[in-house]
Amino acid sequence: MIQRDYLIIGGGIGGASVCQGIRRYDKRGSVTLVSAENFPPYKRWILSKSFLREKDPQLKKLQEPDEHWYQANKIETRFGTVATQFNIDRRLAVLANGESIEFNKACLAMGSRPVRPPVAGVGLGNVIYLRTIRDALALREMANLEKTVIVVGGGLLACEAAASLRMMKLKVSLMHRDSYLLNRYIDSETGGWLTEYFTKHGVTMLMGESLNGFEGKTVLRNIQTKSGNRVAAGLAVVACGAEPNLELVRNTPLAGPHGSPVTEYLETEEKGIYAIGDLAFYPDRVMGGVRRQTHWDNARDQGVIAGANMTGKKRIRYEQIPYFWTEMFDLHMDCVGD
Repeated sequence: MIQRDYLIIGGGIGGASVCQGIRRYDKRGSVTLVSAENFPPYKRWILSKSFLREKDPQLKKLQEPDEHWYQANKIETRFGTVATQFNIDRRLAVLANGESIEFNKACLAMGSRPVRPPVAGVGLGNVIYLRTIRDALALREMANLEKTVIVVGGGLLACEAAASLRMMKLKVSLMHRDSYLLNRYIDSETGGWLTEYFTKHGVTMLMGESLNGFEGKTVLRNIQTKSGNRVAAGLAVVACGAEPNLELVRNTPLAGPHGSPVTEYLETEEKGIYAIGDLAFYPDRVMGGVRRQTHWDNARDQGVIAGANMTGKKRIRYEQIPYFWTEMFDLHMDCVGD
């Protein structure tokens, strides 16, 4: 068993930012970052954008911070390592390799995972759930072999992926159950304009259609809608939302129906244990109410604040206005607030 002052579970931008927040105010405390991914923390938001389109993407350019930063700041990293147990009372985490880490303070930053629709064929080859670098690399490879692709969903990730694939000269269809794109974020008039914008760029829009299943023996051949339509496709990108990765702390006070409940300081009801990013269900002191965000900027900002608060040398509230940005074809969009 090893002992650490700080344990961060999750290797996205949130986990990386926690490390940065800690090191701003505590240069000596022992820190371990555990991540299920083999890659150091990286700019996940770029996977559906330029990373897909570049002829020879450089993986190191995605890193944030650079992997050498961890060595320079004496952050122990465990990439490609899964935490399988988390004991609140004993302040103990167990890793898949059997190793145990006893900690003083911890931060949960496991992020989220793609929602898999409850339909047949979700595990077929050529059905991609775009979340990690490995997913993006697989999508790039398949896009070079299959020229007909359907994107399922109408949110940010679906729109960005559809735009990128169309810019790669693929024949792209986009299926969304609502009547216009980004219906969670924008009004119907703007959404209608955006939907027409995609049509003008050569994307076949299947609006008001819901997924009923994927068809094929081992790889995808068709997609069936609930209205009975069948759409031929050799490749599918599914972007139907994301759900927080809370299995590690399921059936504990750290896991609630909407995420991991935290205070305005991003601390859970268990003193010394924090949660950030896609996990954190936090009180919004600016816009009001309680919310959980799944945007990169939110995870980064919360990570820095949680890390600072974990040192005990700062007591900072999270008071950021919700914000995200997106790009599709030659359109750049910034969204602020509700």
